[in-house]
Amino acid sequence: MRELSDPRLSTGLPSITRVKVSEDLSQADVYITVMGTPGVQKAALNALQHSAGMMRTRLTKSLSLRVAPFLKFHLDENLKKELEVMDLLRKVAEENAELDKKRAADAGEGSGGGDAPAQD
Repeated sequence: MRELSDPRLSTGLPSITRVKVSEDLSQADVYITVMGTPGVQKAALNALQHSAGMMRTRLTKSLSLRVAPFLKFHLDENLKKELEVMDLLRKVAEENAELDKKRAADAGEGSGGGDAPAQD
């Protein structure tokens, strides 16, 4: 990433989340996340796709491979889904904490201040 001088990559801070390489090493699916709006994400993905050939050439040299895999970049939707699930779990935990507080307050009121029997 440091060697790519594309301004589309400097705004969204792209991160590689996983790579799936085919068994014959001919293709690598590279999954990325990019912080920012969908437009920033799309711009970063386009920049990476545009520079895939140059990155493949550098991989061939640095890994001492005869042929490096073709790189295909994808936005990692799994991470987005995981973050949504985590957010939902956080909301449920907050709601449960509020219910527990309410139940504790209701139980405290019921145990200490009951009705006294009437005396004649």
